[in-house]
Amino acid sequence: MGQERSVLRRQKIKRRSKARGQGTPEKPRLCVYRSLSQIYAQLVDDHSGSTLLAVSSNSPANREMKGSKTEISHEIGKQIGEKAVEKGITNVIFDRNGFRYHGRVRALAEGAREAGLVF
Repeated sequence: MGQERSVLRRQKIKRRSKARGQGTPEKPRLCVYRSLSQIYAQLVDDHSGSTLLAVSSNSPANREMKGSKTEISHEIGKQIGEKAVEKGITNVIFDRNGFRYHGRVRALAEGAREAGLVF
């Protein structure tokens, strides 16, 4: 019962945040999802419905990362920021996907900002 309530709460917050900002090709949406053990980040263009790029801690290149989940999240944020800057994307809309801006989500955001993304 408690888990259902938290899922519904996150979905409600997610709907509110998506209503505030849609991603465009010039300013895509940086969408973050965190599971219990992994973290995923992707840049989404909502007008065409396509993912411009994605990075996760579960990808083959990142599976061997050492450190805490927060440190790994920080590195994932740096990676997506560097790849976005290479593609010429510097401004994004940050979508925390209903998760609190705390812990791993915050670490990912700070890593992306260090790499050059502005949001």
